[in-house]
Amino acid sequence: MREFTCLIIFIIVSAFFAVLMLLAGFICQYKKSSPAKELTYECGILPFNDARIKFDIKYFNYAILFLIFDVETIFLYPFAVSVNSLGLFAVIEAFIFLAILLLGLFFVIRRNLLRWRA
Repeated sequence: MREFTCLIIFIIVSAFFAVLMLLAGFICQYKKSSPAKELTYECGILPFNDARIKFDIKYFNYAILFLIFDVETIFLYPFAVSVNSLGLFAVIEAFIFLAILLLGLFFVIRRNLLRWRA
């Protein structure tokens, strides 16, 4: 019971400090707005265009695919290091994981998402 009491006190104190910091930020903020404050800071250079530019969706697709297969490598590396000490069940799970990722790769290839279009 003592552990739960300490945990509850910790949650209450941390929530109090979080609310206190938000309230302090709200109270101490500058209220006056000016056109200079609303400009984007670009290392002292005045902005000459809108900061939001349009990107083609193919860049987003490549980034997502890179992240997926990068995370796959991160998950498979510890398995490859300790495969001798793991049992048959872990090896089967790794093959299921690889099969799911290969299905995703075949889906990407079938949808022509890896082809660079001009």
